[in-house]
Amino acid sequence: MQITQSQALFEKAKQYIPGGVNSPVRAFRAVGGSPIFIKSAKGPYLYDEDGNQYLECINSWGPMILGHAHELIEKAVSDAIQNSFSFGAPTRKEVEMAELIISMVPSVEKVRMVNSGTEATMSAIRVARGYTGRDKIIKFEGCYHGHGDSFLIAAGSGAVTMGVPDSPGVTKGVANDTLTAPFNDLAALTNLVEANKGEVAALILEPVVGNMGCVLPNEGYLQAIRDLCTKEGIVLIFDEVMTGFRLAKGGAQERFGIVPDMTTMGKIIGGGMPVGAYGGKREIMDCVSPAGPVYQAGTLSGNPIAMSAGLAMLRYLDSHPEVYTRLETVGTTITNGFKASLQQLGLNYTINQIGSMFTLFMTDQPVTDFNSAKTSDLALFGRYFQAMLKRGIYLAPSQFESLFFSYALEDQHVQQLIEANEEALKEVL
Repeated sequence: MQITQSQALFEKAKQYIPGGVNSPVRAFRAVGGSPIFIKSAKGPYLYDEDGNQYLECINSWGPMILGHAHELIEKAVSDAIQNSFSFGAPTRKEVEMAELIISMVPSVEKVRMVNSGTEATMSAIRVARGYTGRDKIIKFEGCYHGHGDSFLIAAGSGAVTMGVPDSPGVTKGVANDTLTAPFNDLAALTNLVEANKGEVAALILEPVVGNMGCVLPNEGYLQAIRDLCTKEGIVLIFDEVMTGFRLAKGGAQERFGIVPDMTTMGKIIGGGMPVGAYGGKREIMDCVSPAGPVYQAGTLSGNPIAMSAGLAMLRYLDSHPEVYTRLETVGTTITNGFKASLQQLGLNYTINQIGSMFTLFMTDQPVTDFNSAKTSDLALFGRYFQAMLKRGIYLAPSQFESLFFSYALEDQHVQQLIEANEEALKEVL
């Protein structure tokens, strides 16, 4: 069998890059085979180094809401590059971006630009600790907030125990300040807060989880968390790196009508370029240096190229509500089409979907938290992934990741996805 360009590149990459990739999920270990090396993308399509075309269902893990290489964003980047690539000094675009974010996101009264979603979440919990004078944070099993030490903590032996390091290099000291609760279990969370009364600085969660697959909050769950945090003086942080500007102009907090104290955002505010931000109530954000004592800095923060791309993206979303109407239609149509195929095949697999976020779980159990997500048949998902890839559909290479559909998907693309799904299921069952 002739080796492909992607296979050759992967073998070469393994000599120079740990595991051959710069982010673990890209290695395809959860689905088998070798990763596809992407050469270009446009609209709803990816193109690999071997010239193959794939219909795109990841969209750079969320930010490509308008599809790849949208002409407005391309022009914004091209225009900005004429003025150089980075200054390490203030620019007009940073101010315009801050003003736009504040106008769109309900919780944000002030905002600080950073370079990634991970940097945003790391900074947000530091600010929350500085603001409250407390040390502990609460995170949820299966929620992912980047690779900061405080977030790489697994659950302990019970709901009121400290977490344990989930990766070598994370110290026990960090784990001692990180408490972990199961998602959608209000009683467990309440017990955890009570057992650590007056010690918890912040509670951070994805309001709609994307990193155990798409998992929605139970009815009233987010409001109950908001009420608990208010009562206990805990800073509530919504990690909207995935949901921000995707589920609504103002993110999940607008969609569910719940206003957190702080919000973290990711690469969508750079039109997909490496960037992030964190923001929140004025009195909390005024703790950040140089206004306050909590230090955080970055030479590339507010990079003018990323700001230009992000402004083009967010201004379009802000002025074109039809984008969100279309994304709802796309997500619902794909869900209904997949469900019809499952019913025809006599299968009862679980589909979780909200707007343009979507996951087909290979389990007949309702998926409401990480434990129920783990009932999925991972070997079956791996075969399904490869069957879809063979049909030109590029899915997330893990059962435990949400898909993200884009505005670039037209009706024929939606039908292509539905038909490929039915054919793939027939092949692997």
